[in-house]
Amino acid sequence: MGEFSGKVVVVTGGSRGIGRAIAQSFAREGAQTVLAASSQANLDAAAAAIGNSGPKPLTLAGDLKTLQACEALHAFVAEKLGRCDVLVNNAGATRSGNFLELPDAAFHDGFALKYFACVRMSRLFWPMLRDAKGHVVNIIGGAARTPDANFLIGGSVNAAVANFSKGLSQLGKREGVNVNVIHPGMTETDRVTQLFVGQPNRLPRFFPRTLARVGNRRKVFSIAQLRTIAPQSSRTGACPGSKVKSKLPNTMPASNWV
Repeated sequence: MGEFSGKVVVVTGGSRGIGRAIAQSFAREGAQTVLAASSQANLDAAAAAIGNSGPKPLTLAGDLKTLQACEALHAFVAEKLGRCDVLVNNAGATRSGNFLELPDAAFHDGFALKYFACVRMSRLFWPMLRDAKGHVVNIIGGAARTPDANFLIGGSVNAAVANFSKGLSQLGKREGVNVNVIHPGMTETDRVTQLFVGQPNRLPRFFPRTLARVGNRRKVFSIAQLRTIAPQSSRTGACPGSKVKSKLPNTMPASNWV
């Protein structure tokens, strides 16, 4: 029996990268995971791989930029499982580039998925999470606290999600739901690999002040899982890469980057 046997973990953006790694980590500990993403093909591949090490995930494809898709995911989980113990809001990707060349649509698109999906999912699943004394873990990003001229959409979205999360944690304290965020830096994922393939010198040029190394997604899912283990249920905060003090043990100070 694993640490999360009998628990239900919902992961948005769960078909690839950090989301898939988080889902796989929970599944190894016995959790029934539910993966949501836009591509059914990617979801099927993720479910097959994760099913080799734990309960096979349930999946639902949809565009979480829309309220309808968020409502459909909530209804799916309610019908199939009837509970949610952990909600991991991970979905979201934003455009980078020259600010003067970024159209309004790029800003709307960035907020539609990462910010509004997080808000809607948290609101929809809150009654289940409250009943389960559960956990919300929002995967945000270091740009929430370290803005960059080439990443203004992502930084603005991340800052908004971080502010929302901190406010939501106050409601969580009153109602028994633990709310935490993780601020990864540049992390080794399929998306990052595609962005910089064949351009090994581009990373230090793209992030000349902020990037020392590319992080490993295994560390992100380890922190996500640590944040939801029962003995630590009273802990809220931001980790790592945030200047908001965390209540994690000193072995993982909030100033460290994943």
